[in-house]
Amino acid sequence: MSTAPDWLRDGRESASLAAMLSPSSPLSLESLAAESKAITLRRFGRTISLYAPLYLSNHCSSGCIYCGFASDRTTLRRRLEPDEIERELLAMKKLGISDILLLTGERTKAADFDYLRRAVEIAARSTQRVSVEAFPMSVAEYRALAECGCTGITIYQETYNRERYEALHRWGPKKDFLDRLETPARALEGGIKTVGLGVLLGLSEPVEDALMLYRHARHLSRTYWRAGISVSFPRMRPQTGGYEPPFPVDDHFLARMIFAFRIALPDVELVLSTRESAAYRDGMAGLGITRMSIASRTTVGGYDDNNTDKGQFDVSDDRTAEEFCAALRAREIEPVFKNWEPVFNGPSVTQSRTLTQEELHACH
Repeated sequence: MSTAPDWLRDGRESASLAAMLSPSSPLSLESLAAESKAITLRRFGRTISLYAPLYLSNHCSSGCIYCGFASDRTTLRRRLEPDEIERELLAMKKLGISDILLLTGERTKAADFDYLRRAVEIAARSTQRVSVEAFPMSVAEYRALAECGCTGITIYQETYNRERYEALHRWGPKKDFLDRLETPARALEGGIKTVGLGVLLGLSEPVEDALMLYRHARHLSRTYWRAGISVSFPRMRPQTGGYEPPFPVDDHFLARMIFAFRIALPDVELVLSTRESAAYRDGMAGLGITRMSIASRTTVGGYDDNNTDKGQFDVSDDRTAEEFCAALRAREIEPVFKNWEPVFNGPSVTQSRTLTQEELHACH
């Protein structure tokens, strides 16, 4: 496929979302917030599910102009070895964290598929829920990860504007726009149960990106109707390369975008990370957001040894797990550390099939 699929280019289905996001919309932010809050309470209750990222490696083979891990940065490169992963997991467990997102850069010899699979195996032994945010993989590779205990992936398109995408990704495997676009579907075909989508707000015109992000989520929801879909709203934060976003997104628009997505996608999990300030996250809790990261470290080895190296980006909400949970409870919102049993791990039966010998060989 050399052109964007029809579902991404067809604007008819996203017309109602466009109306809510328009600068000339007659719908006030307050009215959207009230409707979003009511839907959130009805569908999810007064809860916020919590997770934390664990950066396994900052090795990367791509040249994303906006990323602190890009291959031309002078950042000290490191990866966690198995014993270090064990120590990081133990430190996170002491914080109460049992839902972990494992992260790497793009595929490299130092952090390839076999390395990631081993990390999933280690994490799945002691963690209730393990997901990954890493490089795009094949259906067979995703199947192998699912069999090791990986339940979900997160993969942002970064921007759906293809011209902007190609300019921002200067070299490396991530430069392939369509391959990345097709990755969530490959993961679900491979038996992964949940997929997280998002754009990096600030890279391109935000309304355009929001509408195409919505179309992507709707397409996957229809095609893989038993899968779990989540949407994240990361804004550009200061990072090692010093890249300045050409389309900065203010607090008002971000709130409008979150409320509009909750109204348009009432059953989809909406995620807000520690990129945002403590005050902003507290204000958004219960209004549309249903999942947040907690006590995040964006360095490799940041939980056990308190590594002070520069991470992928600066964290804005640096509260401890205890402080964050206390803030939620003060708003009568229950922080949920665990809502997943390991018995549910393994490939999704409804989205899986028997692999051929050739596909099995591709995993190794």
